[in-house]
Amino acid sequence: MNIFNFLTMLGGLCLFLFGMSIMGQALERRAGSGLKNILGKLTGNRMAGLLTGLCVTSIIQSSSATTVMVVGFVNSGIMTLRQSINVIMGANIGTTVTAWILSLAGIDSKNVWVALLKPSSFTPVLALIGIILYLFCGKDKKKDTGLIFLGFTALMYGMETMSGAVAGLKDVPAFGQMFLMFTNPILGVLVGAVLTGIIQSSSASVGILQALASTGAVSYSAAVPIIMGQNIGTCVTALISSVGTSKNAKRAAMVHLSFNVIGTAVWLTVYCIVKAILAPAFLSGPVSLVGIAVIHSIFNILCTLLMLPFEKQLEKLVCWLVPDSKEKEKANVLDERLLATPTLALAQSRAVTEKMAHCAVSALQKSLGSVTNCIPAAADEIRAAESQCDAYEDILGTYLIKVSSSKLSQAESEEATMLLKVIGDYERISDHAVNILESAEELRDKKLSLSEEALKEYKTLAKAIDEILTLSETAFVRADTQMAANVEPLEQVIDVLIAQIKRKHIERLQAGRCTIELGFILNDLLNNCERISDHCSNIAVCVTEIDRGEFDTHEYLNTVKSGNDTRYKADFARYAKEYELK
Repeated sequence: MNIFNFLTMLGGLCLFLFGMSIMGQALERRAGSGLKNILGKLTGNRMAGLLTGLCVTSIIQSSSATTVMVVGFVNSGIMTLRQSINVIMGANIGTTVTAWILSLAGIDSKNVWVALLKPSSFTPVLALIGIILYLFCGKDKKKDTGLIFLGFTALMYGMETMSGAVAGLKDVPAFGQMFLMFTNPILGVLVGAVLTGIIQSSSASVGILQALASTGAVSYSAAVPIIMGQNIGTCVTALISSVGTSKNAKRAAMVHLSFNVIGTAVWLTVYCIVKAILAPAFLSGPVSLVGIAVIHSIFNILCTLLMLPFEKQLEKLVCWLVPDSKEKEKANVLDERLLATPTLALAQSRAVTEKMAHCAVSALQKSLGSVTNCIPAAADEIRAAESQCDAYEDILGTYLIKVSSSKLSQAESEEATMLLKVIGDYERISDHAVNILESAEELRDKKLSLSEEALKEYKTLAKAIDEILTLSETAFVRADTQMAANVEPLEQVIDVLIAQIKRKHIERLQAGRCTIELGFILNDLLNNCERISDHCSNIAVCVTEIDRGEFDTHEYLNTVKSGNDTRYKADFARYAKEYELK
């Protein structure tokens, strides 16, 4: 092997790693909501978690990526530590899929149909389809499909380039001697762990081992310990990702490490005993590409079967390794690690926005009641909720901008834009909750009270505001366009209602049945209610726009209010009758 063979091998390795990277990223994006749904169906059930980890890792072709996601989920409170254990176990099995795909490169048959299964036979076609989809299709999903094909092509060409470059090593005695060293189990495990820790992918390191195995110089006795060590090395990514996270997130990363270390220690011991006593003849023979895939799968399945009954003990172990601190941890509602998977980061952003919505609506409902019954404890809760909404807006705004800068589909980009709009509306609703509270406190402190007539009118308005708040929040949470359509006619009824209350107040003022001071407070209450209904309308319009795939608010509202919409007119008449001032 000369310098040119080395450079060719290096180029093949780079092409291999590049192909694996872009294919994994494209698979994540292409999976999109499917991946989100799989993770969303997680339960405490052992098999459900196991299958989830297996499926997700099979989709994205990386147990490291799955574990990093799990660390982020635990850190954000989406997933419990117990759930993460099952998912991580499943991920270790799912990662073996890559080795089986790469083993196709070893197919050698004169049968035409069998030969077609060899990647070199069909990857040129995949590359052609991939480049057409990527260059000439406007839709993101088709572009991502093109990238998956191109990534797979690059991966397989890189694999073949590496195999071709190292083919001459089979005649070099030093190369064979080197792999004889790795028959020492401890040394083999260390080499596998270090190599995988450097490139941070067990799938990639298994692929490199398969390329070297194509020379015929790698024996089963050398391959087995290296593969075992690769499982330990892949834990590096999760450990790095857990830096600066919560205790449970650190424990999730330690689950991955403990699982692989214990599994390797047990089965390496069994392997050494079997090798010493039985000395199977096949161990000294050359390992094939399929043989490596078989070893990788069997070892990971055996590790899972070994540790699965000891789920609780594994949890206790990591809790002992990462003990609780005396200081109370601050919950991290949006984990930066999820940004590596924009679909999941967006899903988490929506979940936090829903929490913000509930916080703002709850505060506003309490403030509406404070006008008739101003309680100090309720006032503290309203102000605390408003501060919480401010915090939500800050973290969500920053996070969503980061999500938006990632590679998103058109639909996901529109949802991110919608969420940015919605968090602004809910933050303003929480502000109005405090404004109404301040008006109530002014009434209490000045020992003023609304007239019986004005109070009756206010209660009617408050009831309408409460309904529009509930309608808009439910429509947003459920993405219910039918419910969202009810918001706009109710908003118009509220505008009419406020105008009527203002007119009646002027009549009372002229008749001497009300004071100017009370009028100022009432006017503040009415203005805040009007702004609240406007924000509810904005939220409902966002829900409708997402469904329509259009973002022209003014055009939509003008169309709705033009008088041609029979449903709008019917709903308006219904709400007008329901909230008619008696």
